[in-house]
Amino acid sequence: MAGSTTRNLAALLGLTSALLGCNDKQAYQPPPPAEVGVALPVQRNVTRWIEVTGQTNAAKRVDLVARVQGTLTEIRHKDGDAVKKGDVLFVIEQDNYRLNLQLAEASEAQQSALLAQAEADLARQRQLASRQAASEAALDNALGKRDSTAAARDQAAAQVAQARLNLAYTEVKAPFDGIVTARKVDEGALVGVGGPTLLAAVVQSDPIQVKFSLDEQIVLRIREAMRQRELTLAGLGQIPVEIGLNTDKGYPYRGRLDYVAPELDGASGTLGVRAEIPNPDRALLPGLFVRVRVPLQRDVPALLVPDSALGASQAGRHLLVVNDQDVIELRPVETGDLAEGGLRVIASAITAQDRVVVGQADRALPGARVRPVTAAAATARH
Repeated sequence: MAGSTTRNLAALLGLTSALLGCNDKQAYQPPPPAEVGVALPVQRNVTRWIEVTGQTNAAKRVDLVARVQGTLTEIRHKDGDAVKKGDVLFVIEQDNYRLNLQLAEASEAQQSALLAQAEADLARQRQLASRQAASEAALDNALGKRDSTAAARDQAAAQVAQARLNLAYTEVKAPFDGIVTARKVDEGALVGVGGPTLLAAVVQSDPIQVKFSLDEQIVLRIREAMRQRELTLAGLGQIPVEIGLNTDKGYPYRGRLDYVAPELDGASGTLGVRAEIPNPDRALLPGLFVRVRVPLQRDVPALLVPDSALGASQAGRHLLVVNDQDVIELRPVETGDLAEGGLRVIASAITAQDRVVVGQADRALPGARVRPVTAAAATARH
């Protein structure tokens, strides 16, 4: 009996131990810390930019008008043609103006002949007066006739110049290289009646101008930057400007500042600025809105992180940073310009030693403990 009791007690103890062991295995085990990719901020010298919106404007634009009256007899171009300075674009009937020139030239020739005769008569009267063979009155009459004839000859010469000028006005020429706009009148139309008639316009878009405005705070920053670089308004041509269309990546077009208004606009509190951009392919059309940036300061030490690492909330932009205890912190930051390689300048709240979350950010919750790995290692796992 005693042996049987002992065996039963041992079996009971063994069963109890087995049950306890099973309970230990089923107890809750906390999950391991989530793995996130981290990287230190990139340290680099960058350029601080001022970014604004501007509008392109033709460097030159001149209306072509009929300055004399007549029928438009020729149009020597097609709408939208590229033209050179001096090209004849429109011709107004010339016959009447050629006749007027011939009449004026004949009148001038007549007056020149009369002047020659008056000068010869004056010379004879002077000879006679020197021998006291002519009266003083006769000499005065010869002198007066010579002077009046000379004045008539000068008047005739002016009429020739006017007739020649009117004839020249019958050819409307391009004042500079450019593109001619669509014509406003057709061949056979009567133009120049009652005043100049608009025929078309010539537009020069190479180079092209870009106009934009800077507010008062930006103006003060620029003046301070110019003072530090020892630049004056006379040195504006040294300041580069970059522009890009809304469909462009970056700022592919480059030029120089060429004008700054001498005073702020009292109504808007802004300063008018203009840049000149080479445009040989005419990729930039007058009237386009463009993105403009002007360097404010170069070679500024900065910390940069991937732009994709930034989050946004109602409070502004922020980064997730792993502290020295491997706990996620949410850092509100002040951002700067977007640099090459998709990196964004961070102006505050981080140091060069901070581990910034750049991968698996969906696993990084503020206040949670994580297992940080370098960004390269994190990328290799996915």
